[in-house]
Amino acid sequence: MGNATLLTEFVLTGLPHPAQWEVPLFFVFLVMYLITIMGNFGLITLICKDPHLHIPMYLFLSSLAFVDTWVSSTVSPKILVTLLSHSIKISLSECLTQFFSFAVSATTECFLLTAMAYDRYVAICRPLLYPVIMTNRLCSWLIILSFVGGFLHALIHEIFLLRLNFCNSNIIHHFYCDIMPLLKISCSDPSINFLLVFILAGSIQVVTMMTVLVSYTCIILTILQGKSFKGIKKAFSTCGAHLLSVSLYYGPLLFMYVRPASPKADDQDMMDSLFYTVIIPVLNPVIYSLRNKQVKDSVIRALKVNT
Repeated sequence: MGNATLLTEFVLTGLPHPAQWEVPLFFVFLVMYLITIMGNFGLITLICKDPHLHIPMYLFLSSLAFVDTWVSSTVSPKILVTLLSHSIKISLSECLTQFFSFAVSATTECFLLTAMAYDRYVAICRPLLYPVIMTNRLCSWLIILSFVGGFLHALIHEIFLLRLNFCNSNIIHHFYCDIMPLLKISCSDPSINFLLVFILAGSIQVVTMMTVLVSYTCIILTILQGKSFKGIKKAFSTCGAHLLSVSLYYGPLLFMYVRPASPKADDQDMMDSLFYTVIIPVLNPVIYSLRNKQVKDSVIRALKVNT
C-alpha cells in the first residue's frame, strides 16, 4: 500500500451490448429519458395547476414524479454518453457525487411509496377520520422526512466511501457509480461498507416494503368486507396504480441490495439497476395517469381550457 498509486479517475464500462446495437440503443434510451422528463414534469404541472388535485394523495404523487425525474437524470445522461463513446472516464469526486445523488433519490422514493401506502390505508380503512388524520400539514411533513431520510442514508454511505482507497483497478463494471461496484475495486478493506449496505439499505427496503404489505393487506380485507361492487371497483382502481408501482420498484431493488455480493453478478446487477433507474421512471407517470380517473379528468379539463 505504501508504494501503490492511488486512483482518482475511473472508467465506466456501460451496459454490455453488441457493437451493432449502439446507435439503436442510444435512441431508445434518449426517447425513454425524454418521455421521463416530459411525463413526470407534465404530471407535476397538472397537479400544481388543478385545485381538485391539491390533496395529500396527489401531493405525494407530485413528489414521486420529481424523484423519478431526479433518479433518471442522475443515470440516463451517463448511459447516453457511454453508448456513444463505448466507455466514459469519470473522476473520483464526480463518481461519489453521482452515487450520492442516486442514493438520496432512490431512498427517498422508498419512503414516499410507503407514505402513499399509508395514505391509501387511512382513506379506505378509516374514511371518516381521513380528513382529520391525513391533513396537508401531515402530508408535507411526511414528504420532508422522506427527503431528509434519503439524505441521511446517502450521507452515511458517502462518509464511509471516503475512507476507502482505490489503487488496483479503475474499471467500474457498471453504467453509473453505484456503491457495490466501487466496493469491489477498492484496495482498502470494505467490510464495514458491505455491512452498512446490508444493514441500512436492507433494513430500509424490508421495513418500508413490510409497511406497504401490511397497509395493503388491511386495505384488501376492508374492501372485501364491503358489499358494494361499485365501491370495491373504485377502491381497487384507486390503489391499483400505487400497488403496481410498488411491485415494480421493490422487486429488483430488494434482490440487488439484500442478496450476498457476488463478483459474478455484475451483469445481473446492471439489469436490475436499469429497471429501477430508467424503466420505472418512464412507467410511473403512465401508470398513474391511465389508472387514475381524477388525473384523466384533470387532463380533459386542462385540454378544454386550452382549446
